[in-house]
Amino acid sequence: MKSRLGGWLKAGALIALVAIGYLVWQRLQPTPLGAGFASGNGRIEAVEVDVAAKVPGRVQAILVDEGDFVTAGQQVAQMDTEVLTAQRREAEARLRQAESAVATARSQAAQRESEKKAAEAVVAQRMAELDVARKRLKRAELLAAKGVVTAQDLDDGRARAASAEAALNGAKAQVVAMEAAIVTAQAQVTGALAAVEAGRATIERLQADIDDSALKAPRDGRVQYRIAQPGEVVGAGSRLLNVLDLTDVYMTFFLPTAAAGRLAIGSEVRLRLDAAPEYVIPAQISFVADVAQFTPKTVETASEREKLMFRVKARIAPELLKQHLRSIKTGLPGMAYVRIDPQAQWPEELQVKLPQ
Repeated sequence: MKSRLGGWLKAGALIALVAIGYLVWQRLQPTPLGAGFASGNGRIEAVEVDVAAKVPGRVQAILVDEGDFVTAGQQVAQMDTEVLTAQRREAEARLRQAESAVATARSQAAQRESEKKAAEAVVAQRMAELDVARKRLKRAELLAAKGVVTAQDLDDGRARAASAEAALNGAKAQVVAMEAAIVTAQAQVTGALAAVEAGRATIERLQADIDDSALKAPRDGRVQYRIAQPGEVVGAGSRLLNVLDLTDVYMTFFLPTAAAGRLAIGSEVRLRLDAAPEYVIPAQISFVADVAQFTPKTVETASEREKLMFRVKARIAPELLKQHLRSIKTGLPGMAYVRIDPQAQWPEELQVKLPQ
């Protein structure tokens, strides 16, 4: 009797375990949906943002570790700036030289202006002298016709008039030369001013590179990888950190042709994660691939077309993410339930339920 009783108890316990296992298995099965819904397995993902060096150099410090939460604008790494600082000092010295060259060029331009005015005064003087010489020559010609003056006097008057005219032409040529010198001096001023602007721009560029050497997080998120370490020399554009943008989180899943063809951007989605099945997270369709995945070699029959699967993204609202920013974890698997019929009512078990 004891042996039989023990056997019955064991059999009863085994049946109870099977029944409990069946109930648990049923509970873990995906929620049955009506014709207005579709579902697919997926995984929570987030947009990845790389923090990279703008200019080549040595990594001085990495200020965060993998898993750390960072906020937009927070400094996460520092590049060595010794070379850039030296280049900025060199540029500042060249700027001072250019500014001195501007002062010198302006002084030369002013000097050429003064010389031009002096040359113009000489021209006026030579014109007066030529006028006097011509008047004297005219009187000498009248007197020579009357025999009052000698031919020598007349020749002397003509020589003085010709000399005065030559002196005037020389003075005018000097004015033209001064005008050319002024143009050259003004060009030198313009060139010196351009050198000053170039020097200032160089300083601003170097200062921007120095400022950019303090690498900052572009968005709120969590550090996923440290790619570089302090002391390493990296090139321009080399990645130092990989950050997950926790304000741009979505689930990627796949749906068959019939369901994907009825989806509209913005359609409602409910997400349930395997790690927290008690919560139902609202989302919206943000992307439906225009190219099928898992495509057979030939698509000739209806049964073959049913094998086509389309990649779909369901994006969680940024406002909701910000409320639970530090609790977000990527890589978690789960189920996505999509309402493809806008008139269909969500079942009770898929009503939105969020952690407090």
